[in-house]
Amino acid sequence: MKIKSVLKWLNQYFVFFLMVAFVITCCTMLFVSTLRDSLGITLTDDNISAAAKLTFWNVALLSLIFTAVDTIRRKLTVERPVKQITDAAEKIIKGDFSVRVKPQSKFGADDTFNQVIDCFNKMAEELGGVETLRTDFIANVSHEMKTPLAVMQNYGTLLQADNLPEEKRIEYAKGVTDGSRRLAEMMTNILKLNRLENQQIYPKTAEFDLGEQLCECLLQFENVWEKAGIEIETDIAEDVKVKADAELLSLVWNNLFSNAFKFTESGGTVSVSLTATAHHAIVKVKDTGCGMTREVGAHIFEKFYQGDTSHSAGGNGLGLALVKRVVDIMHGEIGVESAVGVGTTFTVRIRRA
Repeated sequence: MKIKSVLKWLNQYFVFFLMVAFVITCCTMLFVSTLRDSLGITLTDDNISAAAKLTFWNVALLSLIFTAVDTIRRKLTVERPVKQITDAAEKIIKGDFSVRVKPQSKFGADDTFNQVIDCFNKMAEELGGVETLRTDFIANVSHEMKTPLAVMQNYGTLLQADNLPEEKRIEYAKGVTDGSRRLAEMMTNILKLNRLENQQIYPKTAEFDLGEQLCECLLQFENVWEKAGIEIETDIAEDVKVKADAELLSLVWNNLFSNAFKFTESGGTVSVSLTATAHHAIVKVKDTGCGMTREVGAHIFEKFYQGDTSHSAGGNGLGLALVKRVVDIMHGEIGVESAVGVGTTFTVRIRRA
């Protein structure tokens, strides 16, 4: 390493030597020529030899000074920031995403390095955010899988008991079935969300009647609202056509309806409305459930986020994340308004055909 540094320094010195020698030689020749012509002085060989030696040593000394100054300059303005950036990059490679590079002083430094450092710090921040999401995702998936697996394991153990009554056997078998269904739904939602986020699902757009689709999706929950004693109110405009992927859009309505019925107590009301403007179809799904605070509403579309843990057994916190991603793919908008003890209203805007 030292030999390499010495060779680099000698190469730098040789470059400066040639540059200084060329400049001084040209200036000396021009000066001597002008002086001889103006004064009529005749130069002897001894004078020329002495001047050449003096000039050579001047060139050598000036080249040494320039090399030393340039070496110090490069150390401070080039090599030091480069080393800081490479050291930080090595830490990121090892998994430390908290590292940041301090901007260089404006005095005597090339501002280009600060531009590189700024981009590097932004990259490190983004990678840190992605790593946090990945870690949280793995932790949440593990946590969500433990509950149904534990239920299935317990019921499976109970089913092995001798002389088990028929009623208990059916009850325990149903518990195993419900646990496996919940696991299957979670895995399906994770796969769908992953494909949507990685743009592996390409929407197949076609024109269709949005009101008819809303009615079809709502009727799938007829048994749910009748069993829970929930009143249904609809105000759906006719002949509202949209151009979208009907299968993906049905995920939005099914998840919003499922949430509305899950959080609405018996005797409550779930309202579905469809209106249209010149360019958009507007769907509102309103319930008279428990509602949520503003802080919860700010995170409601995040994966695995569940604002009301008392209802967490009915879901895995992926439904609204799916809804948000599908609406984004459709270039639509979704918003939520809610108040604790009053209810929640989801508003979806989709471009018309």
